[in-house]
Amino acid sequence: MELICIGLSHRTAPLTVRERLALAEPQQVEVLQRLAQAPTEALLVSTCNRVELYVTSPDLARAATLAREELSRLGGPETLDHLYEHHGAGALEHLFRVASSLDSMVVGEAQILGQVKESFELGQGAGAVRGGLTRVFAAAFSCAKRVRTETAIGRSATSMASAAVALAAKVFDHLSDKTAVVVGAGEMGELAAKHLKQAKVGRLIITNRTLARAEALAAEVGGTARPFEELPVLLKEADAVVCSTASPVALFTKENVGAVGKARRFRPLFMVDLAVPRDIAPDVAELDWVMAYDVDDIQKFVAENEAARAEEAQKAGVLVIQEVSRFMRDRAVRDGVPVLARLRQRAEQIAKAEVEKTLAAVGEGLTEKQKKSIEAMGRAIVNKLLHEPTARLRAVGSEKEESNRLAGAAAELFGLVEESVPAPAAEEQSAAATAASGGKR
Repeated sequence: MELICIGLSHRTAPLTVRERLALAEPQQVEVLQRLAQAPTEALLVSTCNRVELYVTSPDLARAATLAREELSRLGGPETLDHLYEHHGAGALEHLFRVASSLDSMVVGEAQILGQVKESFELGQGAGAVRGGLTRVFAAAFSCAKRVRTETAIGRSATSMASAAVALAAKVFDHLSDKTAVVVGAGEMGELAAKHLKQAKVGRLIITNRTLARAEALAAEVGGTARPFEELPVLLKEADAVVCSTASPVALFTKENVGAVGKARRFRPLFMVDLAVPRDIAPDVAELDWVMAYDVDDIQKFVAENEAARAEEAQKAGVLVIQEVSRFMRDRAVRDGVPVLARLRQRAEQIAKAEVEKTLAAVGEGLTEKQKKSIEAMGRAIVNKLLHEPTARLRAVGSEKEESNRLAGAAAELFGLVEESVPAPAAEEQSAAATAASGGKR
């Protein structure tokens, strides 16, 4: 069963297309359950900057067709013009780069790994992610950890939230006498609030549909919480607005923002929208006293500051290639393990039977030490007999065709073809699940 990735991102699709594919969790579960009919597995990564389907299936052509049809149904026929597709090792490399934040709008940002892990857990909960994708994503998470540990890409990176605050500081020259309103107290809102605090904003206001969350964040950053219903009033007070909510419709329109212009005496208003779908309608930017930016605008601003991360990104890219090769090599060896396991089981059965026959023939004349020596000799013969085929399978590494050829030949020669393949050991499944959850039990 091979891996395929089909999706779109900020690199291939405009925001107008991406926001049509921004799905709530119940919708994501529905998509997964439609696609992941056993033995096919599926996982959907849905963030503000990408929507990707990862699928393993014995019938890749059909799986790819169904994935494209699903994305087209959700986002409209235009979606098909913006899709990319990766197969096999190419899909692995793409996933590893995504998890390691090398394909992010802001290279090196930490948020994407958490988002991919959330997608993985959602897929598991929906029953769409099982053994195959569990191993793939466990390897992706390990790769991301190695990139964070062995390069400085995370230390030199900015986040979308920090880039938004940096742009605000650039527009106003400084923020010390400004009032900033953060709309939304989720992960992105929390980051924006913390960066505004670090930028020494004069006054920081947090609002959220759930007031308790706004109060908790305000207490953490030294801001003030206000009820969500006060948005029109807050627009009158604000110099800068940073919003990131899960609202399916725009919170700020040309009409409701324009309505407060006179009360503000048309004082400049800076607005940054980090949400997909957008919280700020595109036509708000038509108001001549409003400076409105969306995530694609932030990408352009970030691009100007990417030079410092280019060297670390190059190092991280090399690590990704190494990790993909390691996964392919380990998989090739694992593919041969069932045959070796059956061969070892057969050899151990024969050795045990012959040892018991020898001990019975010798009778009671042997000491306990001599009996153990004969048993040890039987085990040693099995180990030496299987050493060469095991080493040979490991030596072919990621050469899947050669690995399968050798495993098949061994099964045929030793009469193992008709025997059932044992299921993966519980320890292997547990190890994969532990790695996928970041080492947590």
